[in-house]
Amino acid sequence: MNRSVFVQQQHTVCDFHSSESWVILSPIEQSIKRKIEAVGTPLKDWDINIYRGVLTGCNEAFIISTEKRDEILANCKDTDERQRTEELIRPILRGRDIKRYGYDWANLWLINTHNGIKGKLDRVHIEDYPAIKAHLDQFWDQIKDRADQGDTPYNLRNCAYLEDFYKPKIVYMEIQTDNLPDGYPFPCFSYDEKETVVLNTAYIMCSHSLDVRYVLGILNSSLGGFLAKLYVTQLQERQFRMLAQYVTKFPLPKAKNDDIQRIVKLVDKLLKAPSSDLEKALDLCVFEIYGLSIEEQKIITKDDVSILQ
Repeated sequence: MNRSVFVQQQHTVCDFHSSESWVILSPIEQSIKRKIEAVGTPLKDWDINIYRGVLTGCNEAFIISTEKRDEILANCKDTDERQRTEELIRPILRGRDIKRYGYDWANLWLINTHNGIKGKLDRVHIEDYPAIKAHLDQFWDQIKDRADQGDTPYNLRNCAYLEDFYKPKIVYMEIQTDNLPDGYPFPCFSYDEKETVVLNTAYIMCSHSLDVRYVLGILNSSLGGFLAKLYVTQLQERQFRMLAQYVTKFPLPKAKNDDIQRIVKLVDKLLKAPSSDLEKALDLCVFEIYGLSIEEQKIITKDDVSILQ
């Protein structure tokens, strides 16, 4: 049986009667929460897919440097093998590489010996990639008994959303820190259209019908930070674990096309050259779409929401 817990904060009684994270809000913060939930639609009800990155089971074997990639390509016996091999080895991002509106690629590559997609794509047959096989054979003791593998030790585990890595997408690290003075801007989402794969310390967000740059703009705005502190599990005082189950709760407004394009244009500029002026302009656009008053905007930009677990 659920038992309610009542806490009084700033002369407001808050009732906690579920197993979800406790959020202690002032009266105006509660009003803002009600307003954004009335205006927005949870991401789970959008044409949005959020997926975790690739789990190899043995990063030492499947994640390689540019130097190792060049060595493998040089060991290919002919032009055909080299071309096949070059297409199979994909650039990869770790969570730590992803920044706000950008990422610092560490010159790392994934040997994407995928296990195929049922009914769409056959698994990779290692016999067609002798140079890659020779590399992976050096790690045979580590890869042969790992839990995360496909039909053979050479194959990665099943990944039904493999094709989504090749779409324009939002990329973001799983654990984010709200500490700008020490170099951790929050929230921290970026955009990729270079068909980059991400490791399992990161997530991707993509859509078949929507321009995800609109979603990116809201997520990276000051209001996006407010949403994160409402719905995401807090690990430490300033750390948040942005699991898909929490991010899909974010209520985002399905705006008019003109408003969407305003956000997209600002995001494009921020992707090219981030600036505080552009971020302020983005905040104003987002606040307007949600219909927030000047007083409510000040509460959000002050960023003093308290979260208890």
